[in-house]
Amino acid sequence: MTLKKKGSLMKKSTIKIRLMTVDDFNAVVRIDEKVLKVSRAEYYRLKFETFVQSTDHLPTSFVAEENGTVVGFVMGVLYIGEYGISHEKATLDTIGVDPDYQHKGVGKQLINEFMDHLRALGVKKVSTLVDGDDVKLTQFFNANQFTPSKTINLERSL
Repeated sequence: MTLKKKGSLMKKSTIKIRLMTVDDFNAVVRIDEKVLKVSRAEYYRLKFETFVQSTDHLPTSFVAEENGTVVGFVMGVLYIGEYGISHEKATLDTIGVDPDYQHKGVGKQLINEFMDHLRALGVKKVSTLVDGDDVKLTQFFNANQFTPSKTINLERSL
């Protein structure tokens, strides 16, 4: 199926969203390295242990695939009583889209699937943190209906 847009033909999206598995580790690290220009394999090893492999957490992380190749991911966690937070809240921890697939709706598809999944689990609110200087990421989250929260992130220099 094709769709017409301003006189040109645009192919229907072939992106599929599915739950993340341990087999997605290398693809996630590859995408993150393409975006940030530095390898964070150890960082993701710890994230996978917590978000993907642990039986203490419900699965809430997804990948976007095109023709069997992972082109994006979103990782999150559903809080079950941590910090006095009820299970009605979750966190979007990390999102990444291969630069070749950015600005094509992949991030939006990932966010939408992530939100639908959490909604089905009874989650009422999802939070995330963004570096105050990261204008592009802030704009992305604003475009996907995230707004500033009442929670204040505090820090202390050592």
